[in-house]
Amino acid sequence: MRTSNLASSALQLHPSNTANRATAPARTANRQTTALASSWPANKARALSCGAALTALALIHQPTAAFAQSAPQSLSDLIPDAAVADPEAWAKEGAVEDDEEETQIEDVGEANALPNNADVPDADGKTSTFIWEPAQRLPPAEVPINLSEFTLPPLQPLEADETITFKQFEVAGPAANFAEAEVRAISDELILAFPQTAPPFTAKDEFVDRFVALSTIEQLENGDENIAQLAARARSDEELLNNLLRIYGYYDGQIVRQIGSVDADPIGGGNLFTLGESESTASQQTDTAPQVRFNIIPGDRYRFGAIDLGELDAAPDAEALRASFAIATGDFLQSDWISSQQGELDRALGEWGYPFAEIDAPELLIDHARLEGDLAMPVRPGGKYVFGSVTSSDPDFLSGRHIGTIARFDSGDGYKRSLELDLRRAVIATGLVSSATVTPREVTPPTADAPGVVDLDVGLERAKLRTIAGAIGYGSEEGVRVQASWEHRNLFPPEGALKLRGILGTQEQLAGISFRRNNFGGRDKILNVDAYASTIDSPAFDARTIALVTTYERQSTLLFQKPLSWSIGLELIATGERPPDVENETTPRETFFIAAVPGYAQVDTTDDLLDPTEGFRLGVRLSPEVSRNDGSESFYVRGRVDGSGYRKLNDRIVIAGRVALGAIKGADLESIAPSRRLYAGGGGSVRGYGFREIGPRDEAGEPSGGRSLVETAVEARIKTGFLDGAVSVVPFVDAGSVSPSVTPDFDEIKVGAGLGLRYETGFGPLRVDIGVPLNPGPGDSPVAVYLSLGQAF
Repeated sequence: MRTSNLASSALQLHPSNTANRATAPARTANRQTTALASSWPANKARALSCGAALTALALIHQPTAAFAQSAPQSLSDLIPDAAVADPEAWAKEGAVEDDEEETQIEDVGEANALPNNADVPDADGKTSTFIWEPAQRLPPAEVPINLSEFTLPPLQPLEADETITFKQFEVAGPAANFAEAEVRAISDELILAFPQTAPPFTAKDEFVDRFVALSTIEQLENGDENIAQLAARARSDEELLNNLLRIYGYYDGQIVRQIGSVDADPIGGGNLFTLGESESTASQQTDTAPQVRFNIIPGDRYRFGAIDLGELDAAPDAEALRASFAIATGDFLQSDWISSQQGELDRALGEWGYPFAEIDAPELLIDHARLEGDLAMPVRPGGKYVFGSVTSSDPDFLSGRHIGTIARFDSGDGYKRSLELDLRRAVIATGLVSSATVTPREVTPPTADAPGVVDLDVGLERAKLRTIAGAIGYGSEEGVRVQASWEHRNLFPPEGALKLRGILGTQEQLAGISFRRNNFGGRDKILNVDAYASTIDSPAFDARTIALVTTYERQSTLLFQKPLSWSIGLELIATGERPPDVENETTPRETFFIAAVPGYAQVDTTDDLLDPTEGFRLGVRLSPEVSRNDGSESFYVRGRVDGSGYRKLNDRIVIAGRVALGAIKGADLESIAPSRRLYAGGGGSVRGYGFREIGPRDEAGEPSGGRSLVETAVEARIKTGFLDGAVSVVPFVDAGSVSPSVTPDFDEIKVGAGLGLRYETGFGPLRVDIGVPLNPGPGDSPVAVYLSLGQAF
């Protein structure tokens, strides 16, 4: 070593002189300091540091007592004040005083210099870094070295300090086998491994599914999976895994994160590198695709310990309420389960009559010694109540009495939060308010013998009440139909609407006015009075009609689709009708005065009003009618049954089918006004044929209608990948027959087929159908096109 050479060379200068031996190291140290001081900054701290270092080197190999007695007792004694004041001048003077010793110091040479860039502490404990410039190497002195003269004192062991104690670590842990770990290849870049063999990792599948849904590595697109990307995202995914372990009650889990190439050894050898210190090494592996592996060692799963639910046990329904909170002592701990069960308990409190119940935020105290978590979630039920009355913040607009009629509860019924929320939705569904709030207010506090009473205060924010609407439809056989309307939805409070409407079309023109009162006599019940005048010029008949129609119905809506809807009404009609013109020959009109009492009922089990995919619908319509024409009077009953069913085969295909049966009994065909007879054909009937153009024909070859009808249809609604799945294709086949008799005779069945497109708009599908008649008659077009909103059935 260089320190040994330095000391040995210095000690061999005067081997026969003990005094010289004693003083030589100190003098050598001073001279070495002089040589170095010429290039160092002039500050005392650095000079002291240099002197201390060289003195230490000299002392290492000095065994004699004489040296120990003559050696300086402090570092300051080694550095004269002149060296501190002017190091360069002091160094020059030292070189002139003793040329021999200077030569001997130079003879030490480069081999005896301290390492370059050495950190040397100064007298104040600070550290300075020096650049050591080696002196010129001279031939070694020809003086024999007798190493036997120098011996190091033996090392003395330190005495034990009884005040120091060491913690005893427990090394027992879960059994893990990396070589036979269960491996889940999430993707080409991501692997999850489960080396723990005992205790078993419960909820593993759910754990993996949640990780895959949130993994940042999984979000990498092809081509982005380089080492740098994986390294950054792997750290984020490791934190995610640790969070998931804690969610599932594994508070002592460990994650071993590794990265490498796809052919890496799964245990960590080969080309697989542990992230951290080896990431720079892993980043050099660019010849193979990178891969991340997480070894998941969950450890023991904690369980619920003590569960404190505050005042819940004091509630009258404590047992039922506690049963709604499905967490018990000893269950496996899962933190997000606490939130879900808190919601279930809150729902149960609201349904069992506690409108003012309060639940504090849950607190979970983890005890690692017991492997348990104690849950504290104080509950204050606040007493049971029943419904009182309903009050309105705007009684002139919607009175509390009227709002009470659309509620699904009566005064005195037990409070249920679901009924409170239902009332709010019903108020919004009127279309008269932009927002609504429902707040329970205590009227009578509960007692030991009776529940309290709460009124519901309904806050209203008026919406815009006037609406202008329009619709456009087209059929190649029906022509164009444009419809427009103006409506004031609360002109006659509460919920009394006035509507003006008109139709301009190729075959129909209409002007009408109607009055409508929603929620009349109960929830979703509607009174409608409609007066209109219309002109119809169809291939079957030409009619000029004035009518007054009144109906009372329970209607199914988009917000509240009902399993049962119904209507009953009264129709008073005056109509002048005749067959259509044939070769410019006009038939005289016949005037019919008709009174009818139509009724309708429908059972609906489908999952959607405009675009059903499951379930069925069955509707029945009966209309007893009396008709007077040219002094003769006829009584008959018009009836019709419509049924449709829907079956979802998979996520892309829905099969839909429809059957309709109709009949008119009680009068011959001539006694029935042409507009009241049965017809088939068109977009809502048999596609491929014109509107009302299927059935018996008169002497001029024009449709004359019939007294019985049969229609069938089947179609497949197939979703495509276009426009994010909003576009569907719909192949279909329809068939229909109309007979002049009461019972179908199937003398002529018309069949049409075609292809349709559907575009999902968010409020119903936009429909375009192209149909072709498979057995057309003389007047049928080769192709028919239909455009409308909603499915065909």
